Order: sequence, then C-alpha cells, then structure tokens
Amino acid sequence: MMDLTPTPEQHITDSTDATFMADVVDASMKTPVIVDFWAPWCGPCKTLGPAIEAAVNKAGGRVKLVKVDVDANQQIAGQLRVQSIPTVYAFWQGQPVDGFQGALPPSEVETFVNKIADMGGEPEDDGLAGAIEAAQAMLDEGATADAAETFAAILQEDPQSAPAYAGLVNAHLALDDLDQAEAILNGAPAEISHDPALEAAAARISLLRDAQNTGPIDDLRARIEADPDDHQARLDLATALSAKGQTQEAVDHLLESFRRDRAWNDEAAKAHLFKLFEALDPKDPAALTGRRKLSSMIFA
Repeated sequence: MMDLTPTPEQHITDSTDATFMADVVDASMKTPVIVDFWAPWCGPCKTLGPAIEAAVNKAGGRVKLVKVDVDANQQIAGQLRVQSIPTVYAFWQGQPVDGFQGALPPSEVETFVNKIADMGGEPEDDGLAGAIEAAQAMLDEGATADAAETFAAILQEDPQSAPAYAGLVNAHLALDDLDQAEAILNGAPAEISHDPALEAAAARISLLRDAQNTGPIDDLRARIEADPDDHQARLDLATALSAKGQTQEAVDHLLESFRRDRAWNDEAAKAHLFKLFEALDPKDPAALTGRRKLSSMIFA
C-alpha cells in the first residue's frame, strides 16, 4: 500500500511575488502560514531558518512555512514593509496576525510556531472535551448561568484549560458582567495566557471597553453622513456597532475607512479590524469576508 503520510518537505515551500497570494493568503484560510523573509547573504537567517523549519516540521502539518528570498521578490517584501531581515510574519484566515524581526533562540522560535499552529485549532484530547462542548452549547443556547457554572466546574478539574477559561469569560460577558469577565481573564495562568481562545476573549473585552467611550450611534451616523471622511466617527461607530453584535456593519465601516485613507491615525482602521477579527469566531461570515476584502486591499 502506498504511504500517503505527508513528508516534512510538504510543510515548507518557497514563494515568489507571483505566487504569494496563493501560497500564503489563500492557503492561510485553512492552515496557519508562517512566512520567513530571508536572503542568501544574511547571516542571522542561516540560524533562524533551520530553527523555524525544525519547529514547523515538529508541528506535523498544523502550520506551514513559506520562505521568500527578498532579493528575488522585492515587490511583496515592499508591500509588507520588510525593512530588515530576517523578518517573520504569520498569516491566518488571509491576514497577518503576528511576527517578529531578527533571530530568536530555538526555544522561542518553537513557542512562536506552536502559538501560530494553535490558531488553526485542534481537537481536545482530554476527558473534559465533552463537558467543554456541552457548556459551550449551553452558552450558545442562552443558558448562560448554567454554562458559567459548568465552565467553573471544569476549571476545578483542569485549572490549565484555556477553552474553559475562555468559556467562563464569555459567559460573564453574556451576563453583561464586564468587570468579572476581565477579572477571570486576568486570573488565567500565564502558561495559557496566549492561547487563541483567551486572546479572542481579551479582544472582546477590549472592544467593549472601547465602546464605553463612544457617542450615541445615531449621532455618529449623522457625522459620517455630513462628512464621509470623518474617520474618527467611523471608528467610533464601528466600535459601538461591534459591541451590540452588529459586526458586519462594523467591519464594513472599518474597511471603508481603510479604503479612503489607510494611513489615517497610524493605520487605525486596520488595527481595529485585526482586533475585531480576533474577537470573532474564525468562521463568522463577517470575519471571513472581511479578511478577504482587507487582504485584497493590502496586496492590491
């Protein structure tokens, strides 16, 4: 029988200006992609490159590595503002989500790679997976208090469970108890603080805090109607809309602001879009379409 197990080389590819969209942006819709910008003459690249390759191969297909020679592919390096090498970007769902410059120790490289790989998700392999799934179903169905109680019980059994911590935070957000949600998040063990589920919960809390400082939605709409280039009003309106669950309209306003003037306030519209995407479920239609539209603008 033919062995169809992926070889390590299948997790690592080279890309060019012409194939970058397919190799990275499109591919990252299914699997996180790490991009290593390097050059043959770069000394630190010769140590960082093998470390990333080893960590990606160790991840066993949960993340892919794409290598870009900046000397041969100056267009994409310029679009992503690569100013020194080595530079590493991570893409998930069509957008850059993390990165660093310079060489890192192998242990830090492996931590970074695992963090990006975790964005793609993996099934829970412990005995509490069923309980977490049941608690999430309660939360989705509106049985918020029961969900919070179940998530809390799970944490008694496994204090390191990031899904349970995130679920408990989200349950308190659903109960409009923002302060308690933030206190729970801040109490999560440092070892799991960078788990994607907890970072998403942190983004939701940040958005809700931001929304407390915006004006009435009708007033913000009126400001935009009077001046479509009032980017602060658009940002405030998007923040207020996202807090009320009107995420598609929030995304649309942020994309329009980015289209009109991407550089405004140090690319504030893009930064806010990243925060909003992080707060949403990766499969949320507003996140999926928003990521694609933003990527097409960035790489146009």
